Amino acid sequence: MTGASGAGKSTLMRSITGLLSNGPDMVCWKGRNIGHLRADQIAKLGIAMVPEGRQLFPSLSVEENLIIGGQAVTATARGRINTVDLLDQLQEAGPGSFLIVIITALAAGTVFNIQVTKELSSMGASATVGGVLAVGLAREIAPLLTATLLTGKVATAYAAQLGTMKVTEQIDAITMLRTDPVEYLVVPRLIAMVVMAPVQCLLFFGVAIWSAQWSSTELYMIPPQVFWSSVRSWLLPDDIPFMLIKALVFGLQIAVISCGWGMTTRGGPKEVGTSTTGAVVMILVTVALMDTVLTQILFG
Repeated sequence: MTGASGAGKSTLMRSITGLLSNGPDMVCWKGRNIGHLRADQIAKLGIAMVPEGRQLFPSLSVEENLIIGGQAVTATARGRINTVDLLDQLQEAGPGSFLIVIITALAAGTVFNIQVTKELSSMGASATVGGVLAVGLAREIAPLLTATLLTGKVATAYAAQLGTMKVTEQIDAITMLRTDPVEYLVVPRLIAMVVMAPVQCLLFFGVAIWSAQWSSTELYMIPPQVFWSSVRSWLLPDDIPFMLIKALVFGLQIAVISCGWGMTTRGGPKEVGTSTTGAVVMILVTVALMDTVLTQILFG
């Protein structure tokens, strides 16, 4: 098919292949009206389109290209999970983010300790330092800061990756290959975040409380046994499980919002940046609001 730029070649092909909405009788194939069918249903009839100049999916590996071409092994044996991408996303949300979580936890534990210990020591309550720090970290600081770090490190990547795939028509091509882009691209990211957010939160808490103990001993001469005895006395049995529940919910929010903004990107490269920024802002606002609700439910 030839024609001048803007003549409607791509629009016509996208209409025929079901990537654009049509009236039921607007597209006819072998005497049958197919305008109402989905893109994957039309593809089953043998009608497909190869997007111009996309060179398959350049952001994906050779192995992933083959998996898509094979219909993602019938949506990963009906488990509807792209296990190849899942492992990559677990790496990104987990070990790939450990360093930034550890560094921030070290700093947060020390700074929080300096602020709290100075005031409590002046009131003769230095024996309660460990407990106050542990409760504050478990109930608020660890889940909130972990969510913020994952938003900056992982959510931005999700939104940018999916946004780029959307504006370069890679997601349209995936749809044409009878593969649900949500199952192939979004589900692995969602699972990875829901699994790794509590792990990262627990890591943050452990490093931060150790950092707080070390700094309280080195800077304010509080014996380690006094610090840990206070932690055991103040920290309730439900505090750690509730902390992990918060982290899990925040992880779900991060994945859903970042992927949603990426998958609905329209336009070009500029809009990818806009979607990424919008996703980050929306995540931070909704996490803060959800934290208020969860705090009332879990600790109120």
